Amino acid sequence: MATSGARGGRLGGLGQWWGILAGVLLIAAWINGAAGPAVVILLSAVVVLWSFFQAPVTCGAPVRGRADGCRNNAFGLLLGCHIRQHRWQKLKLLIVRRQVRAFCAGLFSDGKATVVTLAGVGSFVSGLAALVPGVIVR
Repeated sequence: MATSGARGGRLGGLGQWWGILAGVLLIAAWINGAAGPAVVILLSAVVVLWSFFQAPVTCGAPVRGRADGCRNNAFGLLLGCHIRQHRWQKLKLLIVRRQVRAFCAGLFSDGKATVVTLAGVGSFVSGLAALVPGVIVR
């Protein structure tokens, strides 16, 4: 029997979006002054790791015949889809100097990638701000 590809289980397909919940908790930690800098730094690191390695986005690896790249589902901004060569191509986009522009253009290619990119950048800046003494109100 063929399946539709939708994830089963208790959460359906929402289990892969747990990083957004961590981002909401990060915002709550900033609003609530009682959370210390350790909590903010920990939540910031969790959201950054989620956006780099586990967030559901499209692959976007360069493919012959398609200007917008591979459209398979990928895991995170740094990893490609299930095709091994695409994983290496995505990492190569960061390493080769001439191809960094193509990688950065893919960060805002669609709505999901934009949300994941902004969550990653925002939590990274949040973690850096938590390291500066006196920024978090006690």
